[in-house]
Amino acid sequence: MPAQPSHNAPRPGSGPALRADARENRERILRAAREAYALHGIDVPISAIARRAGVGVAILYRRFPSRGLLITEAFAEQLAECAGVLDEALEDPDPWRGFCTVFRKVCAMQAADRGFTHAFLSRFPGETAYAGERDRAEEGLALLVRRAQKAGALRPDFDISDVVLVLLANSGVVNGTGPEAAAASRRLVGYLLESFRATPCVRPLPPPAGLELDRLHQAPG
Repeated sequence: MPAQPSHNAPRPGSGPALRADARENRERILRAAREAYALHGIDVPISAIARRAGVGVAILYRRFPSRGLLITEAFAEQLAECAGVLDEALEDPDPWRGFCTVFRKVCAMQAADRGFTHAFLSRFPGETAYAGERDRAEEGLALLVRRAQKAGALRPDFDISDVVLVLLANSGVVNGTGPEAAAASRRLVGYLLESFRATPCVRPLPPPAGLELDRLHQAPG
């Protein structure tokens, strides 16, 4: 999740207007890449993505000359949205509200797009446009944590690595709750944020997701 991506830099694959068939192939490739990355991570072979998209490897490389460029473009929208969320949180004069903003919005994005976890947690190849932004994002998250702790709002034993813990937990909920994923995610985040408070405070949680015990048997193992 980059803190401040270069919004003015040309995006991979951009340039002169593409013909309709070339544009369609490009979108099919990107859609197939996102689906494959969501299922298997970013180490999926290029040939597998080409097969999923129904195009030849040569066509894929014509649109995306390297694996790094394909990964960058596949997750460009998600990463840009993450950048906006983090910027908004850092600009908030209320440290606790800014901290909560990141968790609520990022987890909502995760619930809306199953491939988001890989976009957020993966180390992208060094050739991608976002390679250097990852460290700046981590610095931004660390700053949010320090501000909230200094303000006495966030418990002092919260660690920056707990951000990953939250995303992994939310990913499990999202992948195991089907149509109720968004509601279940909001409920989980509500519980977690209350547990992160330095001072116990009973506040209303988001509505229950209405899950039943048999969902445990339906969740992917």
